[in-house]
Amino acid sequence: QVQLPESGGGLVQAGGSLRLACTASGLLLDDSSLAWFRQAPVTEREGISCTNWSGQFPYYADSVKGRFTTSRDNTKNTLYLQMDDLKPEDTAMYYCATASGNYGFCPGSWRSADAYSGGYWGQGTQVTVSS
Repeated sequence: QVQLPESGGGLVQAGGSLRLACTASGLLLDDSSLAWFRQAPVTEREGISCTNWSGQFPYYADSVKGRFTTSRDNTKNTLYLQMDDLKPEDTAMYYCATASGNYGFCPGSWRSADAYSGGYWGQGTQVTVSS
């Protein structure tokens, strides 16, 4: 059974930092692209970062570029998201996701949840940023 539990969410003041982790079981991640998504109430799930199988040259949404850093440790089967300078608008449920195929490279439409429909999703971890 494949599981992708996320951890590290919580309540933080604006300007603070959190580090999320997503550790897979039942699945090796070293040949998959990995993404972070977030979803606030009454909004669509949006992709905020994607990393290729090697972890090099990750992609970021403009809304988090320069503040968030994604990385992966394939030896630990884990994806990370370092979030700095958090803002109230970052409040959301955060999810990790894997994409199948594409030789481990991020899909062209990496920001769309549909691009990960053939892969796996975690259950999410809540991040709340107070002003």
